[in-house]
Amino acid sequence: MDKLDEMFSLRESFMRQLRRKIPESYPSWPLDLSNKSDQQFCRDMALRGVEEMFEALQHLKNWKPHRKTEMQDFDREEFLEEVVDAFNYFFSLIILTGFSSEDLHNAYIKKDKIIHDRLDSGY
Repeated sequence: MDKLDEMFSLRESFMRQLRRKIPESYPSWPLDLSNKSDQQFCRDMALRGVEEMFEALQHLKNWKPHRKTEMQDFDREEFLEEVVDAFNYFFSLIILTGFSSEDLHNAYIKKDKIIHDRLDSGY
């Protein structure tokens, strides 16, 4: 099992455990994306991931171009923890919609080629 497969497996295991303990936490999956409530659940899951990314961004104190002083302290571990929280929600979203780690990897490779081609062609 490679690292991406392991991450997917860990996330799905957590999702199943949470669903056993709190049945309303996750619907049965894969979701039917033609169904309104399933689409709403996907949207909510994606927004939770976005919220976690915003929490990660709160650790960045020197992003304002007009700020004259720089904050020297930065907690890398807390920043990374928030990014991992975001990834967990995005992994959940991928799992819920019936995609596998292989599907994600293949889509990533395909998109990586597209963005490199765009860069090379002056897009």
